[in-house]
Amino acid sequence: MRELVLLCPGTSAEAISDALMDAGVLSVSVEDADLDTDREQPLFGEPGSEPETLAWESNRVVALLPDGADPEQILELAAQSLGWRIDCPRELRQVPDADWVRLTQSQFGPIEVGERVLIVPSWHADQLAQVRPGRIALKLDPGLAFGTGSHPTTHLCLEWLAEQLRPGSTVLDYGCGSGILTIAAVMLGASATVGVDIDEQAVQSTRDNALANEVVLDAMLPDGLRDGQYDVVVANILSNPLKVLAPMLAGRVRAGGQLVLSGVLERQADEVAAAYTPWIAMSVWRAREGWVCLSGVKS
Repeated sequence: MRELVLLCPGTSAEAISDALMDAGVLSVSVEDADLDTDREQPLFGEPGSEPETLAWESNRVVALLPDGADPEQILELAAQSLGWRIDCPRELRQVPDADWVRLTQSQFGPIEVGERVLIVPSWHADQLAQVRPGRIALKLDPGLAFGTGSHPTTHLCLEWLAEQLRPGSTVLDYGCGSGILTIAAVMLGASATVGVDIDEQAVQSTRDNALANEVVLDAMLPDGLRDGQYDVVVANILSNPLKVLAPMLAGRVRAGGQLVLSGVLERQADEVAAAYTPWIAMSVWRAREGWVCLSGVKS
């Protein structure tokens, strides 16, 4: 396979990328052309939001060409789509053959979360037999859209469950995603455990992962959640939804039960906690890499 590499300014990088995709390339990536130099430019946005700028001052646009494709014809089609000629400096380079699946998998090994939780990708299934007593092992592959345990907020929630969850507790995981927290709760001794998500694919992902881990739980859309309260309610979402959902989530916690919230930046902790003040006094339980886990007991 071959890659067409264009050097272009930030004002045109996104438009050229879209035009190349329309012209039939297999994929397009945009890189900072000044990466690893003193001119390197950071580009990022707040979690849950898009950055204001979608390109750097100087960009390397890399387009993967289909086998047999004529790069000049691709550029001509892209130019027709844009309505102007693409005059960027360019080069054509070979992409070496490789077992991309194996290479990708080699980057992801088991993830340790505290002393009690281990997340094991399917290609490391042989390690499941070596898990030491007192530790649970979840089978879950990285790359899933709904959470795999690599993010600090998921770590924080898993740590809370591992350290604070009492055997036999009922648990509601609101915004369950892949089901990682719901499944971990069952493995850590919870009884009736329910995962809820607004995305049907996430609900199915939770069910599939529960089956793979041989645990029994319920997973559903919000409309399917029956009336009732729980010993523990956990929600790993983002700060704005957590504030909007405060009355509902607090109402799902039984008297004496615990509420656990994450997906909150340290600077957002006070405003999220304030949203729950009428029902539960929330405080920071633990912080990690700029994120916090809030918890509180319902009086």
